[in-house]
Amino acid sequence: MLELEHISFTVSSAAEQAEKGILDDVSLTVGDNRFVVITGPNGGGKSTLAKIIMGIERPSSGRILFDGQDITGLSVTERADLGIAYAFQQPVRFKGLTVSDLVGLSARKELGRGELCQYLTEVGLCARDYIDRDVNASLSGGEIKRIEIAMALARGAKLTLFDEPEAGIDLWSFNHLIAVFQKLRRETRGTSLIISHQERILDIADEIVVLAAGRIAARGHKDEVLPKLLETGSSVNFCEGKVEANA
Repeated sequence: MLELEHISFTVSSAAEQAEKGILDDVSLTVGDNRFVVITGPNGGGKSTLAKIIMGIERPSSGRILFDGQDITGLSVTERADLGIAYAFQQPVRFKGLTVSDLVGLSARKELGRGELCQYLTEVGLCARDYIDRDVNASLSGGEIKRIEIAMALARGAKLTLFDEPEAGIDLWSFNHLIAVFQKLRRETRGTSLIISHQERILDIADEIVVLAAGRIAARGHKDEVLPKLLETGSSVNFCEGKVEANA
């Protein structure tokens, strides 16, 4: 279980010569084996929150508990050892490594060729064409994104954070991505916490959290939250801890 208690995050703004608040008193509990999507307007603090959970950024105040342990002061590596994984919005390319190298490193054990092929097949890649391929500029954005998701699957983490996994990929790749997430949810492989604006990803969530202006504006089952976000002919008012559809 992941518990965020009163998380705030501020940065120094040289232009304004003041502190700028990115997150403001965010408290959130995410249970085991859940598929949760965090959405909201650009600049609302979603990616920052994901980085704080992973340990890439440190909160200005508040604490983070994972399976009852306070991990606020732990490093990225220490959090990974506890079972937290992170898939970047823009995946990193590694010169001199092959796809099989990366998936094997993510699994933290030697994988047989059959296992490697299985992970690549699950994300819609022909294993024969990719298993020995270098991870370099020859790979498209969609290809590298699916390889990163294969790495996350191989890691077998208790909690996997996906930061806008749909960013920079084509429609064909996106359709495969949806199929992967549907399978993850169906087979409950740990908890997936996804930052996304995409309706098709929101539609397969167990729970939707709306983050706006650094605060949680709404949260609940998708059947409660999603219709208000998508209501035709209305604007969405993110205020006072709830979402209101205004005609």
